[in-house]
Amino acid sequence: MTLILSALLFSLSSNLDNVVVGIAYGIKKIKIGIIPNLAIAAITCTGTFLSMSLGVYISKFLPQSIANALGSIAIAILGGYFITQSVIKLINNKESNELALKDITDMIEYAEKSDLDKSGDINIKEALIVAFGLTFNNLGTGIAASITGVNIQFTVIFTFILSILTIIIGEVVGNHVFGKLFGKYAPLISGILLIILGIIEFFN
Repeated sequence: MTLILSALLFSLSSNLDNVVVGIAYGIKKIKIGIIPNLAIAAITCTGTFLSMSLGVYISKFLPQSIANALGSIAIAILGGYFITQSVIKLINNKESNELALKDITDMIEYAEKSDLDKSGDINIKEALIVAFGLTFNNLGTGIAASITGVNIQFTVIFTFILSILTIIIGEVVGNHVFGKLFGKYAPLISGILLIILGIIEFFN
């Protein structure tokens, strides 16, 4: 049960970027079709698998207890970073140097730029750009999560499914107040989920 919960928490946290991407596209009336969405999911879960596999390789050189502690602390620190940056931005209403593309204002601009041909739809080529951007943002947390022992198989499966669903959900709510509100607080929610995951893995 803990294996499933940890994998689900990590996948939810990493896929909040996808929700914000979907919201941004929804706001700009840019559509992401089924095939581009599947391509994004395939690349993000492949990136998750590779980063977690690297974490497993690194953990072989460390005693299990030390690897678990280091990975858990790293996850919690990343979570704390997201929360701190989110709070600072909300208080000052200014740009901050975030590690992930979770800021709704930045993502709206990102959505416009990624629609290279200005067609109002995201094709495969444009989807690849989006996918690699999302994948790059989650490499560090993927390595840390696997070092603590978060199950790779469950995580990859959840990441693939949630990637597809979160982009669809983001597009649907993109034109609503809830969508913009969620986009604004996504880094905070992601940070909280990572800290919870770090605590669970530390005591697991």
